[in-house]
Amino acid sequence: MGHIAEPKGVDFIIKSPPLTDKERKEISEHIKKRKIEIGKKSLPKRRTRTKENPKA
Repeated sequence: MGHIAEPKGVDFIIKSPPLTDKERKEISEHIKKRKIEIGKKSLPKRRTRTKENPKA
């Protein structure tokens, strides 16, 4: 795969304004809620292999 260079006159650097305290709190609350939701989902139980008795 080759190197892709920026076209002349185009700048791909993105500068975001800093978050306000309100935005920070909203994002933090959303992350907490999602972690709780994900934690409540039950994962499927793994089946364990049993050794079969060849003499049976």
